[in-house]
Amino acid sequence: QVQLVESGGGLVQPGGSLRLSCQTSGFTFDRYAMNWYRQVPGKERELVANISVAGATNYHDSVKGRFTISRDNVKKILHLQMNSLKPEDTALYYCHTQLFSFVYWGQGTQVTVSS
Repeated sequence: QVQLVESGGGLVQPGGSLRLSCQTSGFTFDRYAMNWYRQVPGKERELVANISVAGATNYHDSVKGRFTISRDNVKKILHLQMNSLKPEDTALYYCHTQLFSFVYWGQGTQVTVSS
């Protein structure tokens, strides 16, 4: 079955960096676009970044120039490199993909930016 397992979250000071990873299995990874979302309690989940099959990327305006999404099609891993982190980046970060009409989410990894 399809599985998305995030890792790499943690507590970091403002200005610091983290690299999130999403290990995938159960589907042909290199044939589907992949996304990173985040959610803060009480707010809707928001799309942070996405990457197409061809490697084209898009970012939420608030993370442009600071975050980089990438994919390793051999290892079937999705990454999110997060630099210059701000307190407002604090959230639960989710890996996401859609296979035809089926939507899949990971369990999330918590990122907390605080001094």
